[in-house]
Amino acid sequence: MDVTLLGTGGPSGLPRPSCPCSSCAVALGVDARAATALLVDGALMLDLTPGVAFAAARAGHSLGGVRQVLLSHPHDGPAVEVPAGLPQPGRVPDGRELALLTGHRVRAVAMDAPGTGYAVTGPDGQRLLYLPPGGAPAGLEENGKDVYDMVLADVVGRPDALARLRAVGAVGPTTDVVAVHLDHDVPPGGELRRRLAAAGARAVPDGTTLAVGAYEDVPDVPRRTLVLGGARSGKSVEAERRLEAFPDVLYVATGGTRNGDGEWAARVSAHRERRPGSWRTAETCDLVPLLADEGPPLLIDCLSLWLTDAMDAVGAWDDAEWAGGGERALRKRVRELTDAVRATRRTVVAVSNEVGSGIVPATASGRRYRDELGRLNAAFAAECEQVLLVVAGQALVLRG
Repeated sequence: MDVTLLGTGGPSGLPRPSCPCSSCAVALGVDARAATALLVDGALMLDLTPGVAFAAARAGHSLGGVRQVLLSHPHDGPAVEVPAGLPQPGRVPDGRELALLTGHRVRAVAMDAPGTGYAVTGPDGQRLLYLPPGGAPAGLEENGKDVYDMVLADVVGRPDALARLRAVGAVGPTTDVVAVHLDHDVPPGGELRRRLAAAGARAVPDGTTLAVGAYEDVPDVPRRTLVLGGARSGKSVEAERRLEAFPDVLYVATGGTRNGDGEWAARVSAHRERRPGSWRTAETCDLVPLLADEGPPLLIDCLSLWLTDAMDAVGAWDDAEWAGGGERALRKRVRELTDAVRATRRTVVAVSNEVGSGIVPATASGRRYRDELGRLNAAFAAECEQVLLVVAGQALVLRG
């Protein structure tokens, strides 16, 4: 079963008409995208968009063999003209199955937002799932036998849809996840590719034909990642974004509750509000046992607070205790942590502050903390496949 992507953009296309944003300004050439529409084996069209006949011609296809046109979501604006020879578009009621004379079977999948998803089974048994923009499947049940060969979805806008599919076994390691409905939320080019690779997905230019079930060399999701950044740089948001397409993440908060500190409580609440509801939280600085255990991905936020706790425990703030064994004890704790990171089989994303580029602290204890955090970050980064530095909300890849 072949799928030709006549368009891969959001409903308004990319760039959006008359939009002055920076993402639209650079969406040129191969990064320009028409509204998403799919042609399956030349016989089935999913979503009808303006200029689809010209798009098919540019991709080397004719629409003469199309026997069914299905819409996945409400279309805003004026009605789209149906090219001559195409059947009138329609939608399949949720849960119903449509059989085509070509041997394709199409089942309508219920969404949690306006729209309909379509699970298409080809004559030879290959399976693809196409989801509408802004939608995620509703009421999924675990069924490890039904793994899709390809999923085409709004990965940027609804990464939780991918997490839901992974949770029930509908998306596995061999599933080719292709991002469609791409809008101006993420700058095109390298930043888009990086975001999608972190979710185990990819994007292709308009007009690309894909073979469903064929192996694609999609970049592996890094198993260990360190995200560095200054205060309010966006490092925590970047770290959370890297795992939001995966279910059952364990969020490890190393800062504690700090009873009575209203500002800290507000920060903790803001973090919780933006995390997916399926994630669990553990408030602990005892990271070594968590890294040694089997289990879902860990998001550790953050190493700088872990270091504060470790330095408290060894008396690092007192010069005499530091010289009398505190420094050796801290080195041992850091070595145990980095050894655990090296040995872990879990996916790990850790956050840490980058404090060495600012003003030199006025106190000896402040300088000690700055130096030890620099050493910790360097040691932890050495055990990670990918290291990022977030500056002004922009992620710079330092490694990987």
